[in-house]
Amino acid sequence: MHSVARNQLRAFIERIERLEEEKKTVADDIKDVYGEAKSMGFDSKILRKVIAIRKQDADERMEQEAVLDTYLQALGMIPAVDAEA
Repeated sequence: MHSVARNQLRAFIERIERLEEEKKTVADDIKDVYGEAKSMGFDSKILRKVIAIRKQDADERMEQEAVLDTYLQALGMIPAVDAEA
């Protein structure tokens, strides 16, 4: 039984190591794509924001935008919206 547990542990560790290596490869590929986009004149920071926004649920995104607008209005960074208009 002890040998079986050791073999299972080793198998899990090796799988995790392979996946970590694949993750690193994918991360490097993503970095390369951002670099390519940047060389074509696109802003990497904005691309990252667009990707983050696309991951969000539409309702979640609208809620966050509403809260952001409220904060910006409170700080006087954007004009307040007249609710009666």
